[in-house]
Amino acid sequence: MSKKPNIVLILNDDMGFSDIGCYGGEIETPNLDRLAAGGLRFSQFYNTARCSPSRASLMTGLHPHQTGIGILTYDSGPEGYAGNLNQRCVTIPEALKASHYKTYMSGKWHVSSNLREPTDSWPKQRGFDEFFGTIIGAGSFYDPNTLTRDNKNAEHEARDDKNFFYTDAISDQAVTYIKQHYTSSPTQPFFTYVAYTAPHWPLHAHEEDIKKYKGRFDSGWDTLRKERLERLVKSGILKDSWPLTDRDPSQPSWEDAEQKAWLLRCMEVYAAQIDRMDQGIGRILQAIEEAGELDNTLVIFMSDNGACAEDIPEGVSIDELVDKLMIARAKTRDGKPVHFGNDTSLMPGPEDTYQSYGPAWANLSNTPFRLYKHWIHEGGVATPLIMHWPTGISDRGAVRHSPGYLPDIMATILDITQTPYPEHYAGHQITALEGHSLGSALKGDTTERPPMFWEHEGNAAIRVGKWKLVKRYPCDWELYDMEADRTELNDLSATHPERVTEMALQYEAWAKRCGVLPRDKIVELMRSQGVTRAFWEKD
Repeated sequence: MSKKPNIVLILNDDMGFSDIGCYGGEIETPNLDRLAAGGLRFSQFYNTARCSPSRASLMTGLHPHQTGIGILTYDSGPEGYAGNLNQRCVTIPEALKASHYKTYMSGKWHVSSNLREPTDSWPKQRGFDEFFGTIIGAGSFYDPNTLTRDNKNAEHEARDDKNFFYTDAISDQAVTYIKQHYTSSPTQPFFTYVAYTAPHWPLHAHEEDIKKYKGRFDSGWDTLRKERLERLVKSGILKDSWPLTDRDPSQPSWEDAEQKAWLLRCMEVYAAQIDRMDQGIGRILQAIEEAGELDNTLVIFMSDNGACAEDIPEGVSIDELVDKLMIARAKTRDGKPVHFGNDTSLMPGPEDTYQSYGPAWANLSNTPFRLYKHWIHEGGVATPLIMHWPTGISDRGAVRHSPGYLPDIMATILDITQTPYPEHYAGHQITALEGHSLGSALKGDTTERPPMFWEHEGNAAIRVGKWKLVKRYPCDWELYDMEADRTELNDLSATHPERVTEMALQYEAWAKRCGVLPRDKIVELMRSQGVTRAFWEKD
C-alpha cells in the first residue's frame, strides 16, 4: 500500500439497533446497505448509552469518566464529571498527527462545557485541522444553536440560507473537505469525523422525505417488531433462539393506541431523518470514489446510544430549553413561535415544532432488546457497526459476532494506521489506552478480548466472555448468558451467586480506577449546586 488508509468515521445520534435496512429495519438506507454488503456488520458492538460519554469514549479510546465526561457537558461534580474533555486524554486526530494525517470534522461535538468561547476542549484545539458543526448536543435542524466554523460562530450561515438543513450541511461540508483535500494535500491520508444529529429530537424533516414513508409503519409497533426480528435472524445478525422481548409495559398495544395519525407521523418523520442522513453518506462516498480512494478508505458507521424513549412533555420549560440549555430556538427564522412538546394536534416535521417519537417507537427501534438510551441493558448500548474497507476486508458482506465497544475504535484506527498511542502529548501525561483493536476481527471472528465495562447515571455493567452483569439503578445486579440469552430475559444471578460476586468485584475495581462515583453522591452534589433535573433525566 503506497499510502496509509483514509478513515471516515460516521456517528449518528439516538438511533436504535434495528432501524436501518441492513439491520432489519424498514427505513431506506441504500448507501449504508451498500457499505454493509461490501464490508462487515458487527452484531455485538456497544456504545456508552448517552451522547456526550459516547463521543468522549469514541474520540479518546478511554472510558468517559477518564476524559472528564462522566454524564454530559454540564458540571456535575469533581474530576470525571466536569463536563469538559480534559488534558489527560488524546483524541484520534491528535494521535494521527504522528502519521501525518490531515483531519476534518463536520457535525456535533458535545464534549465541551463552554458553548460560546473556544477552549482547549473545542475541536480545533483537539486535533482537527478544520471544523464545521455544533458545540451543543441538540437543537433545531433548521437553525441550530452554537453552529461554528473552526473557532468562530457561524449561526448566520443557517439564518442566511432559507434551504439550510443541518443534516445536509454536515454531509455537504464533509464532501467539501474531501474535495479540498485532494486539491491541496493529495499525497496525505485523511481522517474525517462526520457526526450527525439525526435522528435525535426534535423531529424535523423535509416533506418529500416524510412522504416516502406514508403507510410504511401502518401495521404498528407490535407487528413491526416481530417482522424486524425475523429479518435480523434471517440475515445472521441474531440467533433464532433469542426471543423478542415484551412490549414496553408502559405502552399500549398498537390496536389500543390512540391518536394513530400523529403517532404514525412521528415515526415517518424519524425515518425521514435517517433517510436524509443516508442520502448525505451517499454523496460522501461519491466524493471519495471520484478521487479514486474508496478502496483505500476505511468507513466506519455506528450510533452513539440506543433509541431514545424521551417524551417532550407539553409545558416543558421554554426558558430552560432556549436560554439555559441552548438546545432550542424560541422562534423560527421567519419569526413564528416554536411550539414545544408532544401536542398530538400538531404534526411534527416543520421548523415551528419541537417533538419526539416516544417510548413505543423507540421500543421498535431497539428490536429485539429492552430499555433505551441511558440504560446499559442491550436496548441502551447495542449499536449497528458497519466497517467497509476493500483493501483490508476480503470477507465482504459477512457478519462478525466478535464483541467490542467504543474504546476499541481508537485502538483499531491506530492499529491499522500503524500509529503509536502516546504516553505524553502537549506536555501532559496521557492515560493509558483502554481499547482493544478489532483488527483481527476484520479477518475473522474472535472471542478473546479483555472485559468490557460501562456506567452511566448509576446504570452499570461488566461483560466477561459470554457473561454480562448489569443493573438498572437503583436495582440489584442481574446476570445474563449472552450466548443463550442476548435479549436478557433469564436473570441467572440467583443461580450463580459466586459469579455475581466475582464480576461485581471486578466492576468495583474498574469503577475506582476510572473515577466512577456512586450515583447517590452525584445526585447529592447536583442538589447542593442547585442543579435542576431536565425532562430527559432518568433515575
